[in-house]
Amino acid sequence: MKIAVLGGLGLQGRAAIADLIASAGVEEVVCVDTARDGAARLGGLTDLARVRFVVPEGAIAPVLANVLAGVDAAIDLLPQPLMREAVQAAIATRTPLVTTNYGKTIADLAPAAEAAGVSIMTECGLDPGIDLVLYARAARQFDAITAIDSYCGGIPEPKAMAKPLCYKVSWNFDMVLMSQNRDSVLVENGKRVDVPAGQQHENRFIHEIEVAGLGRLEAFPNGDAPHYAGMLAAAKGLQRSGRYSLRWPGWSAFWAPLKELGFLSEDKVPGVGASPREFLGRLLGPQLQYGADEKDLCVMRNVFAGTQHGRRKTVMSDLIIERDLTSGLFGMSLGVGYPASIVAQMLARGEITEPGLLNPLLHVPDGRFLDELARRGIRVSETIDWD
Repeated sequence: MKIAVLGGLGLQGRAAIADLIASAGVEEVVCVDTARDGAARLGGLTDLARVRFVVPEGAIAPVLANVLAGVDAAIDLLPQPLMREAVQAAIATRTPLVTTNYGKTIADLAPAAEAAGVSIMTECGLDPGIDLVLYARAARQFDAITAIDSYCGGIPEPKAMAKPLCYKVSWNFDMVLMSQNRDSVLVENGKRVDVPAGQQHENRFIHEIEVAGLGRLEAFPNGDAPHYAGMLAAAKGLQRSGRYSLRWPGWSAFWAPLKELGFLSEDKVPGVGASPREFLGRLLGPQLQYGADEKDLCVMRNVFAGTQHGRRKTVMSDLIIERDLTSGLFGMSLGVGYPASIVAQMLARGEITEPGLLNPLLHVPDGRFLDELARRGIRVSETIDWD
């Protein structure tokens, strides 16, 4: 197999490339990135003899089309604004592609992908990604699902916490801040509840969960819960659902007043040339970097409640991914890069062939996928309780 990784020198891209090279059957990885020091960035991570570097110059669309025409599958880890061009190149060349970005931003390309007979797997990273595969797995264990609570977040290990934020950067900090400006949707008492971004950190939407070995973590809404629950036939009678980000306690108390004062605004400040959110990213990002001996933790929990055979039942899945200090790859990078690599290989081998815009919840074989994660040291624990 020949697989291209678009944006291959970023944090997630390097994890995906390392995994691809370590996988049987991958003959060559084409790394597409504007950075010119690819060998240095990947040095020590993988066998560079099977990595070919492509550095785009000028318009990126022709470069993408040329690269994708010569591979069996591709992984899109480019900046979100370039997602559309990557998907369009995949459609034009009929090359299966995995992207970790949200599918709704390219929903209009679905007919073209179907007409071309090409599979475009969207939302295939950590969250969304692994969690959606777990949705599909859990759904088969119920006759009816009445509640889904989904949690995920990247946090520093306890010894790496630094007040007042108790947070460090394991991915793009601008994206962390931008996610604070994203509206959310919950389901309460069977009804849709819209949570504007400005209310995201209000106390009525915040709660804590207990995680073994870590203690209490703060959860606040950050996603469209009914969108994903709506893909499950067993969840038609859903009464409660939420998608929540996890942080060490105190996160919302820190951000709520700053958000109210406009520090996360995207509006440019006259005479400054940057928005408050952009300024905060430049100010705080450099101060929130991990040391070489510090680990990030990706914590995920999904809780499903409902009935099976007339009895009430709860299924809870837990997952923690931590930084590999030997390679330096963050847990967040592994949590995004590994799923993208696994599914790209499935596409290249023809194990997933349905054309159009696909979603892990509906189109990734959960058993095989979770086995592949476990083989890479990422294991999901599952507990089942009957009432």
